[in-house]
Amino acid sequence: MKYELLKTEGKAKRGRFHTVHGVIETPVFMNVGTVAAIKGAVSTDDLREIKCQVELSNTYHLHVRTGDKLIKELGGLHKFMNWDRPILTDSGGFQVFSLAGIRKIKEEGVTFNSHIDGRKIFMGPEESMQIQSNLGSTIAMAFDECPPALAERKYVEDSVARTTRWLYRCKEEMARLNSLPDTINKEQLLFGINQGAIFNDIRIEHAKRIAELDLPGYAVGGLAVGESHEQMYDVLDNVVPYLPQNKPTYLMGVGTPANILEAVERGVDFFDCVYPSRNGRHGHVYTNHGKLNLFNQKFEKDMRPIEEGCGCPTCRSYSRAYVRHLLKAKEMLGMRLCVLHNLYFYNTMMEEIRDALDTGDFAGYKKRKLESMEAGED
Repeated sequence: MKYELLKTEGKAKRGRFHTVHGVIETPVFMNVGTVAAIKGAVSTDDLREIKCQVELSNTYHLHVRTGDKLIKELGGLHKFMNWDRPILTDSGGFQVFSLAGIRKIKEEGVTFNSHIDGRKIFMGPEESMQIQSNLGSTIAMAFDECPPALAERKYVEDSVARTTRWLYRCKEEMARLNSLPDTINKEQLLFGINQGAIFNDIRIEHAKRIAELDLPGYAVGGLAVGESHEQMYDVLDNVVPYLPQNKPTYLMGVGTPANILEAVERGVDFFDCVYPSRNGRHGHVYTNHGKLNLFNQKFEKDMRPIEEGCGCPTCRSYSRAYVRHLLKAKEMLGMRLCVLHNLYFYNTMMEEIRDALDTGDFAGYKKRKLESMEAGED
């Protein structure tokens, strides 16, 4: 593992992250495939065509269905889903937040009721590392608790202290797992997660503490969960400077194209979000002139591609009118074509960001991109 910091522009970073499954050019947007597939009938061959560098899968969901032990038996996640590039697996920690109604947190870990069949599941730092080791992902995320953004200070302090203790256990367990003879990926990397809701002092202290562990990478978690965009940017302004600049910085679950541009400016270089696939499945598509809702009647006879000059598989072959027809007819192809376009748009935007950083023009690029997206279509 090696992270090369190739260039900076202000706080913005242009990097290259070497992993056992290939090189990741950063800043990068990771395409979210929760259960080892991108929702919207997108294959791994599609992902290669639309310039995906990293696929992200969900530890909790793969544990409850189909099962990480079975996936290990079948050769690991890369072989199982036919993907030869990096995979990041989250830790199941976000489900501690999202399944708040059916979980119980203790020092040892968290007890869930499965959302599939109601059976009891226990997951702590060791279990999370074991599941991710069975999956054989390139990057494993530490098991943490994601407190609500607007939680009370005392709750956040206790939660962050426990997350720190859990991180030490994660590191120890991963070292053990990577030394075992039957481990699929003995080069699996552990990223720690910074928490602290919107309390900058708690976040800064936590960042300092976890930076001491000298992990391969660090994430800022617990954002985009109820706070305003301004509050999120304020947290990044305060916390990112305390995370190691010579390691990747990952902003979890964020966000819109504007969020990504703002976060890159603040020193973030890894992103993931369900927006492009989720919005695509509802007929909402991203363009350089803002977002379009293809269900609108004005596109009924519009024979232009979703975006002129776009090189995605959808825009190369199909019109807005046809995609709208598919969506109205509830044909799966309509959703698929929108998701392919949106992911291509995000992956291409990241490519443009990297090019702008290479040439020292990120500030100008960001300004032009935001102005164009806000202006809308002529």
